[in-house]
Amino acid sequence: MATASRNPSSRRTHTSLPVIAGSSLAGTAVEWYDFFLYGTAAALVFNELYFPAEDPLVGTLLAFATYAVGFVARPLGAAVLGHYGDVKGRRATLIASLLLMGISTFLIAFLPPYESIGVAAPIILVVLRLVQGIALGGEWGGAVLLVSEHGDSKRRAFWAAWPNLGPPLGNLLAAGVLSVLSGVMPEEAFLAWGWRIAFGLSALLVVIGLVLRLYVAETPLFEQMRSQNRPRTAPLGLAVRGHWRQILLAAFSRFGENAGFYLFSLFVITYVTQIQGLGRATGLNAVMIGMVVALPAIPAFAVLADRIGRRPVYIGASIATVGWAFAFFALLDTGNPVAIAAAVVGGMLIFSAYSAVIGAFFSELFPTEVRYSGVSLAYNLASVLAGSLAPIIAIALYSAFGSGYAISAYLAAMGAVSLGAALLATETRSVDLAEVGAESSAAPARAR
Repeated sequence: MATASRNPSSRRTHTSLPVIAGSSLAGTAVEWYDFFLYGTAAALVFNELYFPAEDPLVGTLLAFATYAVGFVARPLGAAVLGHYGDVKGRRATLIASLLLMGISTFLIAFLPPYESIGVAAPIILVVLRLVQGIALGGEWGGAVLLVSEHGDSKRRAFWAAWPNLGPPLGNLLAAGVLSVLSGVMPEEAFLAWGWRIAFGLSALLVVIGLVLRLYVAETPLFEQMRSQNRPRTAPLGLAVRGHWRQILLAAFSRFGENAGFYLFSLFVITYVTQIQGLGRATGLNAVMIGMVVALPAIPAFAVLADRIGRRPVYIGASIATVGWAFAFFALLDTGNPVAIAAAVVGGMLIFSAYSAVIGAFFSELFPTEVRYSGVSLAYNLASVLAGSLAPIIAIALYSAFGSGYAISAYLAAMGAVSLGAALLATETRSVDLAEVGAESSAAPARAR
């Protein structure tokens, strides 16, 4: 560490962990605001403006298909930005990902509807969604590493959990902005131009995130690796060849968390409005309440993970996913706004337990020279296989069976996958990040 402290590029390493964590959270929240804004708009607006169809569910299915495109692009972003992050640094890569996300989201605000430019509208929308996915593919891994690689191993889960506040905070902002806009203007005005304001606000949020990210220093572990000239020519290849077991284990461990999150926070809006015929505000308000509950719950579960370990918290969250999958739709089917809010809150508490662990757990699986690539690839593989498909599978299951319980069975299966991965994993709470490389060379399979 002394070598890193003498490096001129690390002269700002005196920045405190709370400031670094706050910077990671701010940038992550902005990127997730942009990403979730698209998902929320897909359920409320895009199905009518860019994918008109006689059956509202068909239009929504097409809108969610473009939503999934962003997830498909995320492994590409993980590969490209992960490589850049392992070779050039965590900080520079995070700045690049934030710029990509902000520009693509801002451009969506000015995209004409289908009735104006025809098929070009959904095509352009898909391209911009692809850019969003690439940007997000390199965001989470860098944000987590920026915090976890700065030290405080005894509270690593707590500090590494702060970037995971980005998804609920970003979703809360997205749902809140759209809720306010849809509530203060007529339906026609909201569909015509009101929703575009939310996308335009992305430019302001990106500026704030950039200022914070420019302020923080590169991580000491990366600076140490750079000073030692350790190999960084093809980190993605090294990660896949030497640590594929860790990548798969980490990816499978997220299935319950990722599928559950998109059902609890996104598909619920479609279920409440288009299937149950309730007002848009019912679903949006339930999601916002759930996000508010998640914000303090994530650091609280992280403190627990630092005390008892990552594995027990993960196992508990996975078991809870299996059970809550059925309670969730039972509560939704009551049509009662309070019950619907309770369903989302329960789901978001489970998500919070997962989120409290994954930042530290993933970081502890990979050595410094491939950590960005390994963490990003594992995280985004799960997003493609579980998160991107969840709303589409949910709509297809309801269309086939006419019941939310078919979706419950699907979510329970995702929870079971996470449970299996958690049972196979070994505890990583005591891992020294600076020593992971040496250990991994001797035993590539840290987690069975």
